[in-house]
Amino acid sequence: MSEETGPHLRELFCLFRPLEALPRHEVIPPDEVPPPYHDLLVHEHHMTVTVEAHHGDLVDVRILERVHEGDIYARKILLTLQKTGKVVQFGVVRVDLSFIPPAARAEIVAGKKPFGRILIEHDVHRRVEPTTYLRIWPGPGMMSWFALDEPRPLYGRLAYIHCDGHRAVELLEVVAPE
Repeated sequence: MSEETGPHLRELFCLFRPLEALPRHEVIPPDEVPPPYHDLLVHEHHMTVTVEAHHGDLVDVRILERVHEGDIYARKILLTLQKTGKVVQFGVVRVDLSFIPPAARAEIVAGKKPFGRILIEHDVHRRVEPTTYLRIWPGPGMMSWFALDEPRPLYGRLAYIHCDGHRAVELLEVVAPE
């Protein structure tokens, strides 16, 4: 695998100003995602549920940046464990709110809960479609968020979420190193 399919990392990073340097990365096939990252990434479930099950704790969302223009809403986030505050995931989500029911849309824009939890609580029919798996060498931002002293490979995925049959969401999800 040498190319991203689906959402593009560069496009998602370019949503926010000032532009953050795109981390050095490579596309890898799903079978090259090592454990425990394989179980965290190679599936068709919401990452909110997956990281909560893996860490045995609920997660909160911390919004680093957001952009809202018309029906397009994007945010750069960290998911943190409720008990310890440890960062367990970095992500970027871009959603076309026109495909989201009004009550869920309002909660997404409010930014108080993780995206996946909102869709689940509002019973939005959804299908997660992972498209690309990544090995990423973190820059200063990711190193700080994940409390790394030196760069080491991180693993992530690009995906779509289809809501009520519409491709409504583009995602980048990078899990914390173990």
